[in-house]
Amino acid sequence: MKQQESDGLDGRARELAILQQQIRLCRLCQEQGYLAQAQPLVSGQVGNRMLVIGQAPGQRSIAKGLPFSGPGGKILQRWLEQAGFPPGYLHEHTYLSSLTRCDPGKDARGNGDRRPSPAELALCRPYLEAELRIVEPQVVLLVGTMAIEAFLAKTALENVVGTYQERGKQLLLPLPHPSGVSRWLNVPEHQQLLQQALSILEEWRRRYKL
Repeated sequence: MKQQESDGLDGRARELAILQQQIRLCRLCQEQGYLAQAQPLVSGQVGNRMLVIGQAPGQRSIAKGLPFSGPGGKILQRWLEQAGFPPGYLHEHTYLSSLTRCDPGKDARGNGDRRPSPAELALCRPYLEAELRIVEPQVVLLVGTMAIEAFLAKTALENVVGTYQERGKQLLLPLPHPSGVSRWLNVPEHQQLLQQALSILEEWRRRYKL
Protein backbone atom coordinates (compact mmCIF):
# COMPACT_ATOMS: atom_id res chain seq x y z
CA MET A 1 0.00 0.00 0.00
CA LYS A 2 2.79 2.43 0.90
CA GLN A 3 4.55 1.65 -2.38
CA GLN A 4 1.35 2.38 -4.30
CA GLU A 5 0.92 5.68 -2.44
CA SER A 6 4.53 6.60 -3.20
CA ASP A 7 4.12 5.73 -6.88
CA GLY A 8 0.91 7.77 -7.01
CA LEU A 9 2.60 10.75 -5.39
CA ASP A 10 5.52 10.54 -7.81
CA GLY A 11 3.13 10.35 -10.74
CA ARG A 12 1.22 13.40 -9.56
CA ALA A 13 4.49 15.27 -9.02
CA ARG A 14 5.52 14.57 -12.61
CA GLU A 15 2.11 15.61 -13.88
CA LEU A 16 2.27 18.84 -11.88
CA ALA A 17 5.76 19.64 -13.15
CA ILE A 18 4.49 19.35 -16.73
CA LEU A 19 1.47 21.52 -15.94
CA GLN A 20 3.55 24.20 -14.24
CA GLN A 21 5.87 24.35 -17.23
CA GLN A 22 2.85 24.77 -19.50
CA ILE A 23 1.65 27.65 -17.32
CA ARG A 24 5.06 29.34 -17.35
CA LEU A 25 5.17 29.14 -21.15
CA CYS A 26 1.55 30.26 -21.65
CA ARG A 27 1.14 33.39 -23.77
CA LEU A 28 -2.58 33.10 -24.61
CA CYS A 29 -3.60 36.45 -23.08
CA GLN A 30 -0.69 38.19 -24.78
CA GLU A 31 -1.47 36.61 -28.15
CA GLN A 32 -5.13 37.62 -27.88
CA GLY A 33 -4.28 41.19 -26.93
CA TYR A 34 -5.34 41.25 -23.28
CA LEU A 35 -1.80 41.84 -22.00
CA ALA A 36 1.25 43.55 -23.42
CA GLN A 37 3.50 40.91 -21.88
CA ALA A 38 2.54 37.63 -20.22
CA GLN A 39 4.60 36.61 -17.18
CA PRO A 40 2.74 33.70 -15.55
CA LEU A 41 3.58 32.63 -12.00
CA VAL A 42 3.38 29.23 -10.32
CA SER A 43 4.28 28.30 -6.75
CA GLY A 44 3.72 25.06 -4.89
CA GLN A 45 4.06 21.31 -5.05
CA VAL A 46 2.20 18.05 -4.67
CA GLY A 47 1.81 17.39 -0.98
CA ASN A 48 0.67 20.92 -0.09
CA ARG A 49 -2.45 20.37 2.01
CA MET A 50 -3.73 23.92 1.57
CA LEU A 51 -4.21 25.80 -1.70
CA VAL A 52 -4.79 29.56 -1.89
CA ILE A 53 -6.68 31.13 -4.79
CA GLY A 54 -6.37 34.87 -5.30
CA GLN A 55 -7.44 37.18 -8.12
CA ALA A 56 -4.14 37.67 -9.96
CA PRO A 57 -0.52 38.43 -9.08
CA GLY A 58 0.49 42.06 -8.74
CA GLN A 59 3.61 43.90 -9.83
CA ARG A 60 5.60 43.01 -6.70
CA SER A 61 4.82 39.33 -7.11
CA ILE A 62 5.89 39.37 -10.76
CA ALA A 63 9.11 41.20 -9.88
CA LYS A 64 9.97 38.66 -7.16
CA GLY A 65 8.66 35.67 -9.08
CA LEU A 66 6.52 34.66 -6.11
CA PRO A 67 2.75 35.07 -5.60
CA PHE A 68 1.50 37.09 -2.63
CA SER A 69 4.81 38.96 -2.29
CA GLY A 70 3.17 42.32 -1.59
CA PRO A 71 1.40 43.75 1.46
CA GLY A 72 -1.59 41.44 0.92
CA GLY A 73 0.66 38.42 1.36
CA LYS A 74 1.95 39.75 4.67
CA ILE A 75 -1.58 40.27 5.94
CA LEU A 76 -2.64 36.82 4.77
CA GLN A 77 0.35 35.28 6.57
CA ARG A 78 -0.67 37.18 9.70
CA TRP A 79 -4.18 35.75 9.42
CA LEU A 80 -2.71 32.26 9.14
CA GLU A 81 -0.68 32.87 12.29
CA GLN A 82 -3.87 33.92 14.08
CA ALA A 83 -5.22 30.48 13.10
CA GLY A 84 -2.16 28.83 14.65
CA PHE A 85 0.06 28.35 11.60
CA PRO A 86 3.79 29.11 11.97
CA PRO A 87 5.60 32.11 10.44
CA GLY A 88 6.46 31.51 6.80
CA TYR A 89 3.72 28.93 6.31
CA LEU A 90 2.09 30.82 3.41
CA HIS A 91 5.11 30.64 1.11
CA GLU A 92 6.70 27.47 2.45
CA HIS A 93 3.78 25.07 2.81
CA THR A 94 0.80 26.24 0.73
CA TYR A 95 0.12 26.00 -2.99
CA LEU A 96 -0.37 29.55 -4.26
CA SER A 97 -2.66 29.95 -7.23
CA SER A 98 -4.97 32.55 -8.74
CA LEU A 99 -7.76 33.02 -11.25
CA THR A 100 -5.28 34.45 -13.76
CA ARG A 101 -1.51 34.01 -13.67
CA CYS A 102 -0.20 37.33 -14.97
CA ASP A 103 -0.29 40.86 -13.63
CA PRO A 104 -3.35 42.43 -15.32
CA GLY A 105 -1.95 45.92 -14.75
CA LYS A 106 -3.63 48.94 -13.22
CA ASP A 107 -7.24 49.80 -13.84
CA ALA A 108 -8.18 52.69 -16.08
CA ARG A 109 -8.42 55.07 -13.12
CA GLY A 110 -4.99 54.05 -11.88
CA ASN A 111 -6.11 53.47 -8.31
CA GLY A 112 -5.91 49.70 -8.17
CA ASP A 113 -5.33 46.52 -10.12
CA ARG A 114 -7.48 45.86 -13.16
CA ARG A 115 -10.03 43.09 -12.76
CA PRO A 116 -9.27 40.32 -15.27
CA SER A 117 -11.99 40.04 -17.90
CA PRO A 118 -14.26 36.98 -18.20
CA ALA A 119 -12.32 35.99 -21.31
CA GLU A 120 -9.02 36.05 -19.39
CA LEU A 121 -10.56 34.06 -16.55
CA ALA A 122 -11.76 31.45 -19.04
CA LEU A 123 -8.30 31.09 -20.58
CA CYS A 124 -6.70 30.42 -17.18
CA ARG A 125 -9.47 28.33 -15.59
CA PRO A 126 -8.31 24.96 -17.02
CA TYR A 127 -4.92 25.47 -15.35
CA LEU A 128 -6.58 26.12 -11.99
CA GLU A 129 -8.87 23.12 -12.26
CA ALA A 130 -5.88 20.93 -13.19
CA GLU A 131 -3.96 22.16 -10.13
CA LEU A 132 -6.87 21.34 -7.84
CA ARG A 133 -7.12 17.87 -9.35
CA ILE A 134 -3.41 17.07 -9.20
CA VAL A 135 -2.45 18.70 -5.88
CA GLU A 136 -5.55 17.37 -4.08
CA PRO A 137 -5.53 19.98 -1.29
CA GLN A 138 -7.61 19.39 1.81
CA VAL A 139 -8.36 23.09 2.27
CA VAL A 140 -8.86 25.77 -0.39
CA LEU A 141 -8.80 29.43 0.64
CA LEU A 142 -10.83 31.67 -1.68
CA VAL A 143 -9.22 35.06 -1.18
CA GLY A 144 -11.20 38.08 -2.32
CA THR A 145 -14.50 38.68 -4.08
CA MET A 146 -13.48 37.42 -7.52
CA ALA A 147 -12.12 34.12 -6.22
CA ILE A 148 -15.21 33.61 -4.09
CA GLU A 149 -17.57 34.35 -6.99
CA ALA A 150 -15.63 31.98 -9.26
CA PHE A 151 -16.44 29.03 -6.99
CA LEU A 152 -19.49 30.09 -5.00
CA ALA A 153 -22.54 32.19 -5.74
CA LYS A 154 -22.21 35.89 -6.45
CA THR A 155 -23.13 37.51 -3.16
CA ALA A 156 -22.00 40.05 -0.58
CA LEU A 157 -18.89 39.15 1.40
CA GLU A 158 -20.80 39.29 4.68
CA ASN A 159 -23.00 36.46 3.46
CA VAL A 160 -20.11 34.01 3.00
CA VAL A 161 -17.13 35.07 5.14
CA GLY A 162 -17.32 33.04 8.34
CA THR A 163 -18.87 30.06 6.54
CA TYR A 164 -17.44 27.26 4.43
CA GLN A 165 -18.54 24.86 1.71
CA GLU A 166 -17.45 21.42 0.57
CA ARG A 167 -16.53 20.58 -3.01
CA GLY A 168 -15.93 16.86 -3.23
CA LYS A 169 -13.20 16.13 -0.70
CA GLN A 170 -12.11 19.76 -0.53
CA LEU A 171 -13.16 22.37 2.03
CA LEU A 172 -13.63 25.87 0.59
CA LEU A 173 -13.13 28.79 2.97
CA PRO A 174 -13.97 32.31 1.71
CA LEU A 175 -11.81 35.16 3.00
CA PRO A 176 -11.90 38.90 2.25
CA HIS A 177 -9.06 40.39 0.26
CA PRO A 178 -6.13 40.90 2.67
CA SER A 179 -5.64 44.55 1.87
CA GLY A 180 -4.59 47.28 4.26
CA VAL A 181 -6.93 49.63 2.40
CA SER A 182 -9.96 47.33 2.44
CA ARG A 183 -12.98 49.33 3.55
CA TRP A 184 -14.94 46.14 4.15
CA LEU A 185 -12.68 45.24 7.06
CA ASN A 186 -13.25 48.64 8.68
CA VAL A 187 -16.67 47.49 9.90
CA PRO A 188 -16.47 45.79 13.33
CA GLU A 189 -19.07 43.19 12.37
CA HIS A 190 -16.99 42.26 9.33
CA GLN A 191 -13.91 41.86 11.51
CA GLN A 192 -15.94 39.43 13.61
CA LEU A 193 -16.79 37.43 10.49
CA LEU A 194 -13.10 37.27 9.59
CA GLN A 195 -12.29 35.98 13.08
CA GLN A 196 -15.02 33.39 12.68
CA ALA A 197 -13.44 32.24 9.43
CA LEU A 198 -10.00 32.03 11.07
CA SER A 199 -11.51 29.98 13.90
CA ILE A 200 -12.82 27.51 11.31
CA LEU A 201 -9.35 27.38 9.75
CA GLU A 202 -7.76 26.80 13.15
CA GLU A 203 -10.10 23.87 13.77
CA TRP A 204 -9.17 22.37 10.39
CA ARG A 205 -5.46 22.83 11.15
CA ARG A 206 -5.85 20.69 14.25
CA ARG A 207 -8.25 18.13 12.80
CA TYR A 208 -6.39 17.53 9.53
CA LYS A 209 -2.89 18.24 10.84
CA LEU A 210 -2.23 20.90 8.21
